[in-house]
Amino acid sequence: MPDWLPEVLAAVFATLIAITFHEAAHGYAAEALGDHTAREQGRVTLNPIAHVDMVGTIILPAILLVGQLLTLGRVEAMIGWAKPVPVDFMRLRNPRWGMLWVAAAGPAMNLLLAYLAALAAHLAGFIGPESAVVLYRSVALFMVVNLVLAAFNMLPIPPLDGGRIVTALLPWRLALPYARLERYGLLIVIGFVIVAPRVIPGFDVMGWLLAHVVAPIFDLVLRAAGHSP
Repeated sequence: MPDWLPEVLAAVFATLIAITFHEAAHGYAAEALGDHTAREQGRVTLNPIAHVDMVGTIILPAILLVGQLLTLGRVEAMIGWAKPVPVDFMRLRNPRWGMLWVAAAGPAMNLLLAYLAALAAHLAGFIGPESAVVLYRSVALFMVVNLVLAAFNMLPIPPLDGGRIVTALLPWRLALPYARLERYGLLIVIGFVIVAPRVIPGFDVMGWLLAHVVAPIFDLVLRAAGHSP
């Protein structure tokens, strides 16, 4: 078995949990705010199969993973997506602010999952040293996956959650043209995350997110869960 395989499998499992709860949170939030579209289509669920997108969750990440391992010997960048939870914003009791809260529910859920994982790390005091090492590594990986997913989705690019939050906050005369960027959102994200770092020296969106967003929040969550720095 390759040395990297167990960690990759653990990352896949953590990612599956993270995206399932992320998407379900959107559905639960929309339902609470008046839109039952997700419930009607069976998407208010923690069943991961309901949220899997064949291209975005399986095919593209697999191609990027295998391609980078074979050519670079390591994984430098990954991109993917789950099947978006259907939300009819006009059915929300307050469409504008409802859109903001529905969008924020996904990243908030990932922050909560990271916090719960940090709390679980306290169990290391009740198990043997070798098991404790495994627990710490598993918790750290689970936290990183959730925090990366939260941070990535908060990028202000429609249809990412951050883009929809910005749309809700903008005046209507700016919100409408900004929302129209959603049709090009995937291309914009791929350009920023995959293409730009290859052609623009020093341009690294994911590196910046990891260093300046994920790492500080990781430490903050550990402190909030009662761990010493």
